[in-house]
Formats: sequence, structure tokens, C-alpha cells
Amino acid sequence: MNPGPRQRGGGRQGRRERAEEAGPPRAVDYHNLANPFTPQAVFTEDEVESLHQNALRVLQELGIRILLPEARDRLKAVGALVDDDSWMVRIGSDIVEQALASAPASFTLKGAHPGKDLLLAPGRLSFKAGAGCPNVYDRTRGRRPGDLASFIELMKLTQCFDVLQMQGASLEPQDVPVHLRHYQTVRVQLTVGDKAPWIFCRGRGQVADAFEMIRILHGLSEEEFLSAPRSTTVVNTNSPRQIDNPMAQGIIDFALNNQICMITPFCLLGAMAPITVAGALSLQHAEALAGITLSQVANPGAPVLYGNFASNVDMKSGAPTFGTPEHIKATLGSGQLARRVGLPWRSSAGSGANAADAQGAHETELSGWAALLAGATAIMHSAGWLEGGLTFGYEKMITDLEMVQTFAELCTRTPVNDAEMAFEAIADVAPGGHFFATGHTMERYRSAFYDPLVADHSNYGQWLEKGSQTADQRATVIWQDMLDNFEAPRRDEARLEALDAFIERRAAEGGAPPLS
Repeated sequence: MNPGPRQRGGGRQGRRERAEEAGPPRAVDYHNLANPFTPQAVFTEDEVESLHQNALRVLQELGIRILLPEARDRLKAVGALVDDDSWMVRIGSDIVEQALASAPASFTLKGAHPGKDLLLAPGRLSFKAGAGCPNVYDRTRGRRPGDLASFIELMKLTQCFDVLQMQGASLEPQDVPVHLRHYQTVRVQLTVGDKAPWIFCRGRGQVADAFEMIRILHGLSEEEFLSAPRSTTVVNTNSPRQIDNPMAQGIIDFALNNQICMITPFCLLGAMAPITVAGALSLQHAEALAGITLSQVANPGAPVLYGNFASNVDMKSGAPTFGTPEHIKATLGSGQLARRVGLPWRSSAGSGANAADAQGAHETELSGWAALLAGATAIMHSAGWLEGGLTFGYEKMITDLEMVQTFAELCTRTPVNDAEMAFEAIADVAPGGHFFATGHTMERYRSAFYDPLVADHSNYGQWLEKGSQTADQRATVIWQDMLDNFEAPRRDEARLEALDAFIERRAAEGGAPPLS
């Protein structure tokens, strides 16, 4: 016999009295998290130092190609060797070390109000949903190109979960022209949520527009905007050993405006990077150091995150893979390299699966655990990623968030005191008995355990009675209900009107074409 809660007597009145005795339901706060785990290592300290020195050698002897003349000129001014014919830049270790000395070890990302401020520092932990997907999928509408309506829905869902501490451009709204797209993506983030927005680096004009939109809606002077980070971006190097025009310009513009740039090489073992973990991390480290150096040359002290996106490809299809042993080792090693240079850092979860199935869950959870145990400050693509980033899945987002919220629960302290050790409760229950009806249990049962988001803990008979729904089917109901009941934070109407007037004026002027 199952000695479950159904055996407790008292009927409806008894249940109501027990609920009152148990106190208020469980309340959680997942916004500011500290990682409770000791960072794990895959390399010895000597091996980490060898990787660091090898990366410095790559930068000094082989160099990196930087397409943007302004970036080359800034690096030349501090002593880097620049060949303007080949666009190759060789950066000495002394220049890199000076840049690392000026890069801050911690900083606070400002939200729309202090309750959404986020400390980014070694030992802290934050999550972002998947980003940059050209397609979107849900069970009711199928797979389709990303559009503005779906973008709005996903930003609303992001706002609903405080374990996603930052907004992010989950998909590309392809029904909006590229020269106008940033107006809509930034406006949506600013108006449906109160977390710091994500901005794509697609040229100085688009970045400047986005910064101005933040200033308008938050009523900030230019000096107030520059005083603290209020937005984030990711800059991907074009591995191997290249930084293109919009990425280099993005590094400079975010640095000059004191906004957060996550400089992230895109190193897939066997494709854009050497097939060995040590070789790929040598290349990743070199490219990340080059980007960090450029940011600090542009503005010493600018907030920057060391970035890691290193996994292997399937050597039969060429497709990126996630949650593999090589991916896990590369993530753990990246954490060691980030600690070697003393910076907060960004890593990734993710999945190459084509559906929100067991493979997708397995890959996202393994890669998420790797980033957590590696000590990542920000874990991107932690919810919703399918097909290696080609599609964002609504149901995948919800089922992944069960994992992310479980990670957040592990960040909460587990107290040990007389009441928690429960000696009296143990004494009250005879050998072979149960604890369901003890006072200790009754005082705590409403708030003792994590309340699952999507998991169904009913028995088989109960599950059948409810329609035998699988996790992705339950997830559909959850996201639909959240959207049906969504309420955006209140906004100052005058500032909102000013924001829309700015967008209308800039669109009439031709918008901001992306930098090629």
C-alpha cells in the first residue's frame, strides 16, 4: 500500500486546517544566485598555464586578422604589430597582460529597477534562454521562420521566469527588415520586461540607436547611462583567428559606452578549431584575449566577459554536437582559463536535437551541468535551443527551465540546526512508521520541497485519468497559460511616447543598415 497523503483523515475541513498550520506556500527568489559548487578541473595548474602561454604565442607569432581599420589603428597605437595589407595584427603578451589588469573582475548589470540589478562576478550564477535562432517551433503551430509575434511571446515568457535574469534575442524576427529590426527587438524587451536587454552588434548605427532607446525609456542622461552597464551583447569571433567588421566595432562601441560585451570565440572541434580539446582551447583563449584586449584599449575598465562556446562536430555530418564528453571537457577547461585571467565568464548549454525529446533533454542537461560545475557566471542557451541554435522551441524552453530552476534550487542554503535535524520528529515515529502526519511535517509540507514546473509526480493511474500527457504536452499548456495571463510591468506613458517617436523618426530617416 502506498502510505501517501491520501491516507490522512479529516476530510475537507481537516485538509484546510492542515494547510493553515503549514503556513504560507513556498516562495523562491532565483534572481541573484551564488554557485555553491567548487569549480571542477580537467587540467592541472601547469597545463592551464601552458594553454595560456600557447595562446599568447598564437597572438604574438601568428596574429589575428581584424577587418575593421579603426580596431587595427587602436591596437597599433598601443604597440601591436599591424600589417594593413593582410589586416593581420600581432599582439604582444605585455599588451594582453596590461589589458587583463584593467578589465574588472565584477560589475553590476542594471535592470529597470534595483530589484532586477544583477551582479556578474566569479562565483555568481545567471542564465539566459537560447538566442539568435532563425526559426521557431511549438506543438500547435509547427516549425516556422522567426517572426515578430513569436519574438514578443518569447520575451514575455522570459519575463515570467526570474531564473532567466537577463533578456535575450531568442529568435530573429525575419518579417522585420534588418535595417529596422533592432528598433522592434529592443522596444519589445524594454516594454514587456524589466530585465536588462540584449543588443545585437550589427554596426555602430544600430548600437547607438539601441543605447538611445534605453536612455529614453529609463529617463537617463548620457552621463547616467555611461555610469553603469544596462545592456549586454555577445561578440563571436570568426574562428579561426578573425574578427569581422561589425564584431570589432561592437567591441569598441560597447566598451566606449561602458556596456557589457561577452567576447565568445565560436570554436567547434574539428571544424573551426583543432580537433583536440587542448588545441581548440588554445585557439579560443587566443581569440578571447584579442577581443578583451581591444575592449580595454578602447576603454580601460570596460565590463567584459570571457566567452566560451567550444564543442565538437559530428565528423560524419559536420553538425555541431552538445553534451558530449568533449564538450564537457572543453567547458571545464574554459572555466580554468577564465579563472587564470581573473574574469567573469559566459558559457553555454544547448542541444543539437531536432525535437524536445530525450536526446534534447539529455544534451541540454549534460552541457548545463558542465557549465555549472565549471563555475560559469552566465550560462547562455540554457532553455529552448533546438537544432544547434537553428530553432527555438516553446516546449523545449519550458522543459529546460525545470532543469534551470533545479540548478537555482541547489544555490539555496540547506540549513542544519536543531529544528532541521528533527530529533523530536524521529523520536515521535515508531520503527516502521511514517512521517506524513507528524507535527514537524505538517508545519513544513507546503514549503519544504521544490514545486515542479512541468514534471508530473502522480502515479500511473492518476496520470492515465488526466489524459496520459507527456512532458512536452504539459509544457504547451504551461506556456499558453502564461501568455494568456501575462501582464507587462507598468511604463511611464510619456517616456513610452518619446520612445515610439524616436523609432518613427529614425525609421523615416532610413533606419540603420547593418555593417558588412
